[in-house]
Amino acid sequence: MKKIILLLTCFAYLQIGYSQDYVDIVKFTVNNTSLGNIQEANQKNVNKNFETSVNNVNFELYYPNKLSEKLVLLTGLTAENTRLNLSEKADRTSITMTRLNIGVKYQHSEKWSGTYLLLPKIASDFNSIGSNDFQIGAIAVLDYQYNDAYKVKFGLYSSTENYGTSLTPIIGLWHRSKNNKFYINATLPIRMDANYSLTKNLSIGSDLMTSIKSYNLSEFKSNFYVQEESIRFALYTALGLMDNSLILRGKVGLDTTDYGIYNANEKVGVQVLTFPLSDDKRNRGNAEFDSSLYVGFDAIYRFDLTKNK
Repeated sequence: MKKIILLLTCFAYLQIGYSQDYVDIVKFTVNNTSLGNIQEANQKNVNKNFETSVNNVNFELYYPNKLSEKLVLLTGLTAENTRLNLSEKADRTSITMTRLNIGVKYQHSEKWSGTYLLLPKIASDFNSIGSNDFQIGAIAVLDYQYNDAYKVKFGLYSSTENYGTSLTPIIGLWHRSKNNKFYINATLPIRMDANYSLTKNLSIGSDLMTSIKSYNLSEFKSNFYVQEESIRFALYTALGLMDNSLILRGKVGLDTTDYGIYNANEKVGVQVLTFPLSDDKRNRGNAEFDSSLYVGFDAIYRFDLTKNK
């Protein structure tokens, strides 16, 4: 069901845009929800009354450095921690992902530019760091400046994971209204942000965040890993402070994140979005998680490129 939701979400936002008129230098996000188990027809031993509190914290830091008129060096750090009970009888687990973002943005011509990044990361419970904790990803995106109001973008993200190789096609568009009150900013299917300004400092909007990644469970001597398939969609109210350089958001939305446990020796090979290209013959070690409402908070430090211009 979650795979269908992800596909529908992608198609629903094909008319959404991607903005380049600001840079979020620092972003801190906290999300909290309670997830239960889905009891399928062939799972009589699954307790539908089981619920686990899921606490998710995400930190992003970006630093672009202009080397020439055509070349910008991109560096950054992403760290994410999630705490939950992976099954009814399991102790509370803390899984963490830390990733470096290293690459360039290059202006190929007046209309065309490209962004190219290497994304090495460590993803595990950090009890004992080993080779199964290290993964590496890469992203290549081309964008075309159609005019001052629209931009199109497409590319590909790939990452080595504990379950195999993940491939994510990317498509995006950007649009801002002439009165600057409404804009839509999206890189699908990874993220989306739609925003309408009620006043100079107050706005309402919606955002979408998705991820497909894995964590090695070293506390079990690297015999298992967690595969996370996450979709979070929320409505928010945002308050801009310090001339809108500091943005605070309160959010409420739907969290469909699933955390599956699998044996380290069981893989699916290449997976496009959530769909493996070969039969998935793995034996899952826990029940699937159900969807639930979640609440969240964002604190963003934003640099406005239009002011710099």
